[in-house]
Amino acid sequence: MTASLTHRERFVRVLTGQPTDRVPFIKLFGGTNAHVGDWEAEAPGVSTHIDEWLQFEGPYRGWQIASVNMDLSSLGPDEVLSDTPDELVVRRGDGEIRRHNKSGDYHTQPLRFAVADRNDWDRVRSLHLRADDPTRFAPDWPAEVERLRARDYPLQLTHWGIYGFIRKLMGDEALAYAFYDTPDLVDDIMTTYTDVAISLWERMLSELDFDLIECWEDMAYRSGALVSPAVFRRFMQPHYRRIRAFADVHRIPIVLVDSDGLIDALTGLMLESGVNALYPFEVQSGNDLAGLLQRYPQLGALGGLDKRVMSQGRAAIDAELERARGLIRIGRFIPGPDHFVLSDVTYASYAYFMQGLRRVVMETRPLSG
Repeated sequence: MTASLTHRERFVRVLTGQPTDRVPFIKLFGGTNAHVGDWEAEAPGVSTHIDEWLQFEGPYRGWQIASVNMDLSSLGPDEVLSDTPDELVVRRGDGEIRRHNKSGDYHTQPLRFAVADRNDWDRVRSLHLRADDPTRFAPDWPAEVERLRARDYPLQLTHWGIYGFIRKLMGDEALAYAFYDTPDLVDDIMTTYTDVAISLWERMLSELDFDLIECWEDMAYRSGALVSPAVFRRFMQPHYRRIRAFADVHRIPIVLVDSDGLIDALTGLMLESGVNALYPFEVQSGNDLAGLLQRYPQLGALGGLDKRVMSQGRAAIDAELERARGLIRIGRFIPGPDHFVLSDVTYASYAYFMQGLRRVVMETRPLSG
């Protein structure tokens, strides 16, 4: 019965623990930040043909995102404040000032955040967070709907995070204080954004069906989560439960959270709140993915493979691929690099990693259903 599964069916079955023939082979974080173009001298045509050459399954990271703006809207053009050979500094329409570095792997950092107080939030909400803003849907949305109805890959509804959305507006430090100093403001931002997201989802679901809701959080670093379990329960858990209830009503099987860093302290709480899949489980942050999968058998996971081995030689790559084989056998796991591939990785090394991973995927069957 599983021999004729589509990529879409296989993706959902693996992450929800249903029987399957194998796990999907997806790109996940398989591209590099701005460096795919740098591989052109080594492999002419790679920018255009990388998915075809390496036989990735599914578009983008292995699933598709509907092209509806789920973030702030009607921001207008950025105002350039400074432009030098090394960096570009701009002011966005919401008031954020951001520096863009013109070299390196990590290209951007905020110099001033958009929201510092209630007045800032009221301005941003009234101007840039309207669910009825017609610019949120592109003019070709009807044509996109027709294409997506015929798809054989997973399709995502996007939420920019219970924590993640307000983090982008305020910054980590100001938000850490706001949980204690202005909790009503935090509640208002989290509730308002989720209300807007659900309103937009309702419109999309009137025309399409979806396979997952992804929440972008990035609420951890190498030393652990940026919020305590108590803060998670107080501020975030109610909204995750809203999202899970919405998913259940609309038969969306997966609620996926994207958070870098060491996330183990919050994993159990997320599952309790309705999340059933997480990624990318960065190795350098100390995530024990095998331990988490065994501790939480209802957890779906993606990523988990150390991107750094791609610049450490074939022996290191081979060892990491064997680790992938063991993780696949545990179940509910789709392997891939644990973040963007860095600029010290050649295309030859990247291709060796991915071709080896494809062999592992095709040969290894999850033992749990």
